[in-house]
Amino acid sequence: MTVIAVEDAEQRLTALPGWKIDSGELVKTFQFKDFRKALAFVNGVGKAAESAGHHPDIDIRYNRVRLALITHDAGGLTDKDFDLATAANKMV
Repeated sequence: MTVIAVEDAEQRLTALPGWKIDSGELVKTFQFKDFRKALAFVNGVGKAAESAGHHPDIDIRYNRVRLALITHDAGGLTDKDFDLATAANKMV
């Protein structure tokens, strides 16, 4: 898997509303009506992640879910990260 150059990663952010690059990770915090909605979202992300063989760091705080994506074995951001971010955005 090829690591995406920083400039290219920044350019790709224009297609991902709410996402940013923080400490080399692609991150976004989603907010939901309540915990049940947040948990349903996490389950959807989990299913997509399993299918892709790519697993995000997930932090759930009641109705907020923070996703942090990076391809650890490649040493940076890859297409897998941007593909999962796109999928997550479509789930809300």
